[in-house]
Amino acid sequence: MAAGAGGLVSAAVTHPGAVRTRNEDSYVDRPDLGLWAVADGAGGHGAGDYASNAIREALESIPAGLSAAEVLAQVRLRLAAVNTALREEAERRGPGRVIASTVVALLVRGGHFACLWAGDSRAYLLRDGALQRLSRDHSLVQELVDQGAISEAEAEAHPQGNVITRAVGAAATLELDKVTGRVVPGDRFLLCSDGLIRVVEEPEIAGTLAGEDAAGRLVRLAVERGARDNVTVVTLVRGG
Repeated sequence: MAAGAGGLVSAAVTHPGAVRTRNEDSYVDRPDLGLWAVADGAGGHGAGDYASNAIREALESIPAGLSAAEVLAQVRLRLAAVNTALREEAERRGPGRVIASTVVALLVRGGHFACLWAGDSRAYLLRDGALQRLSRDHSLVQELVDQGAISEAEAEAHPQGNVITRAVGAAATLELDKVTGRVVPGDRFLLCSDGLIRVVEEPEIAGTLAGEDAAGRLVRLAVERGARDNVTVVTLVRGG
């Protein structure tokens, strides 16, 4: 657990889950920069953790002392560089290989936040007891929901729920979506990999996020419920 500028207190927990032995998730916890991130790697044995760790290393090495605009620019530049590096590494490993990772990054400074993401790792904001999903999944099931083919409830248990349509390393040019907003006293943010979402529903996430040790409790809940994927949670609490 760490405290940073703006009265934010962060906590981060990652676990391989109830089935897997390899953890291909990574996280970034940089309260000094006001920057946090979760990455969920994909690409087969030895590739998923390579991809998510490349993102972690790139973001963790952003120097201290930069303005919010400079940090945001560094996040974009470094993720674009990782995108290129992952594609080059995949090519070296053999034809048809893809080494990729989701990413969701949150920058909080001076009463404002910016969230950038690619893939289906998520960002949430709990405000006045109401849980808002800040990110929108880049996934096949989200496209089906948008088309009206399935409901949100059906999406959570869909057999193709792990098919993502955007990720770092997946295409020649990295596209990141972005949302921004204000931060008010009492706000609580959550970044997570999809290993949490598959076994813990949003109403329970909201209730747990409102309490103490939310990051640890959410990960324990997921593992106790047999999480088949890696589970990573980063929480941020704004006092006041």
